[in-house]
Amino acid sequence: MNERESDLVYIPRYGGITRVNHWITALCFILLTLSGLAMFHPVFFWLSSLFGGGQWTRAVHPWIGLVLVVSYALLFGRFAASNWPNRDDVLWSRHIMDVINNREENLPELGKYNAGQKGVFWSQAALILVLLATGLVIWDWYFYGLTTIPTKRIAVLIHSLAAVLAITVIIVHIYSAIWVKGTMRAMTRGTVTIGWAYRHHRRWLRDYLTETAASAQRRSGSD
Repeated sequence: MNERESDLVYIPRYGGITRVNHWITALCFILLTLSGLAMFHPVFFWLSSLFGGGQWTRAVHPWIGLVLVVSYALLFGRFAASNWPNRDDVLWSRHIMDVINNREENLPELGKYNAGQKGVFWSQAALILVLLATGLVIWDWYFYGLTTIPTKRIAVLIHSLAAVLAITVIIVHIYSAIWVKGTMRAMTRGTVTIGWAYRHHRRWLRDYLTETAASAQRRSGSD
């Protein structure tokens, strides 16, 4: 660590359990993408070798999907309150070119998440529900006799379209995390610099510092 890095002040953004929950969700999504592509088109069938062949790919894909649903449900419970849309999101969206060109001085003060992050959160929640519902319809090993063939065909189409949209959203999410320097650290080490927080989520930083000062005052008062 050089001298410049050692002078940085870090503050917590995500706890250990939250980060583990996030990476389990990410791993499930990667495995679902690979196994789903293997079944989607013959050109991707070679990916099935990662799961032991075509039959194993077909067998494990829905189970991984169920793990994803549970894992994302836990994330949803943790993050939903912080992702409710507000007026700042509208203003942030109107200044999207300032976001792209890193002109944060023209943006409103933000809480823990911006409109783009909230969009990822809610769109993935909706798409996962669609994938779950359609996935159960086409899970023939357990539910073959409960739906008709035409229904299954429609479910396959909707499932595929939802998967493509979900993959697209995740690609945007990953790109944004890499593009905004310092963001990946939040989910790898759980901390961000005060400079990063001031630049991108100033209201969240102010709330954090206020709560930290209040907690310190309460502790000093009890001593």
